[in-house]
Amino acid sequence: DDDDDIPQLSSHTLAALQEFYLEQQQREGMKTSQGFNQYSIGSIEEDWQLSQFWYSDETASCLANEAVVAAGKGGRIACVSAPSVYQKLKERDGKDFSVCILEYDRRFSVYGEEFIFYDYNHPLNLPENILPHSFDIVIADPPYLSEECLQKTAETIKYLTRGKILLCTGAVMEEQAAKHLGVKICKFIPKHLRNLANEFRCYVNYASGLD
Repeated sequence: DDDDDIPQLSSHTLAALQEFYLEQQQREGMKTSQGFNQYSIGSIEEDWQLSQFWYSDETASCLANEAVVAAGKGGRIACVSAPSVYQKLKERDGKDFSVCILEYDRRFSVYGEEFIFYDYNHPLNLPENILPHSFDIVIADPPYLSEECLQKTAETIKYLTRGKILLCTGAVMEEQAAKHLGVKICKFIPKHLRNLANEFRCYVNYASGLD
């Protein structure tokens, strides 16, 4: 029978595929509805090929709150490869702070002048208007769990910050984080929208509210 040669999807695979398409339709429906917020987490979907994993809403809120307190009134905040914290900060519509997002993914250019294209392979390749030590706090989440990625991102962080650093990365990077940035692990444990295989932690170099 010729039909035997036609590949068939299993019922489980077919159901998963239908669920995926349904979710996609719902997201697109959200984007065209009046109540859609371009800054909400998930408004730009994760791209796993770019090693993107968004924080949970609670984690993003906690880190955003910490950044605002650490930056102080009128403070400047830089989010390096940490778009969900940037989005949460923008949701606050804060008048007492300003924020920039440094990101490789050009989809975030929808955020206008606050978007700065950033490739950690070229850590100091930044626009001329981004002056050294011009941010009160830098929040960074290097895309890969490698010392090379952390070391290069650390160059960017040290160039940008006036002193305060909030780093989010794997627990396995604790030694390298201390070595390259002088940061210590916090009690607060960040969560993601999807569970990651690697244990994730926050690190700071100042007295924070994350302990």
